[in-house]
Amino acid sequence: MAAATVRCWALCAASLLNSLFVFISGADFIRFVSFRAIYHNITGETPFCQDTIPWSVALSDGSVQKSLLVNLCLLALFVTQHSLLAWSPVKQALQSVLGPLNRTAYCFTTALALQALMRLWQPVTGAPCLWSVRHPPWSVWFPLLCFTLHFLCWAIICSILMIFDYPELLGIKQVYYDCLSLGDPLSHKPSRARRLLSHYRHPVCVELAVVLWLLPALSLDRLLLAGTLSAYLAAAHSLDRQDLAYVCGQISGRLQLLSEPHGGAGAEREDDDYKEK
Repeated sequence: MAAATVRCWALCAASLLNSLFVFISGADFIRFVSFRAIYHNITGETPFCQDTIPWSVALSDGSVQKSLLVNLCLLALFVTQHSLLAWSPVKQALQSVLGPLNRTAYCFTTALALQALMRLWQPVTGAPCLWSVRHPPWSVWFPLLCFTLHFLCWAIICSILMIFDYPELLGIKQVYYDCLSLGDPLSHKPSRARRLLSHYRHPVCVELAVVLWLLPALSLDRLLLAGTLSAYLAAAHSLDRQDLAYVCGQISGRLQLLSEPHGGAGAEREDDDYKEK
């Protein structure tokens, strides 16, 4: 009994420390993707671009090519980590070794890859921007509009993550369920919900696309970052009509619950719970 208790405390500590590291990495990623890019353009200036340099000269510049190659390797590292550890054979092998810490290890290595990406990223300063808003009054108003929309998108992303069972995504619930001998948390979800999550583990595609592309100035390295992550998000999801039907049914059911009187809502909620079971 004492050994099991110590094991549970150790697993909980590892999971909570990992959650803190993931939270810090997420905050750094918001700063890296949104606020750093908008802050340098809030006055209409674009220090990351050299519009006087022709594209032919910029693309043949050794420093530009080196920066793009480093950034491409960092993106390849992140994509490889994120895909390899989610591959079923690797996931099953890690599950047999790590047990309930499998999801925790996945999130930890993802945060490590993000930290490497952000800290080693090389801005391309010797090439022109693909677009740049410099003429007043839009040189002031458009960065403020981008800041507002970025803030709203990140707020929506955080809200969606909370709705999609944030503790389970971070691996906290796996440890908690293991300590209580309840098994895998996903096994307690309906089969159609598990099928949806297997196809759609990152429900933030539209918001992240807005954050990646909506900027006062789009530099060459930002084009590489936005294009690679957007393509990866689009390729990583495989939603089909069954998933769409399940989501539409869930939304219509929630709307009916909100529209029914209190008594009817309670009765229908019980009926829905029975159907889910």
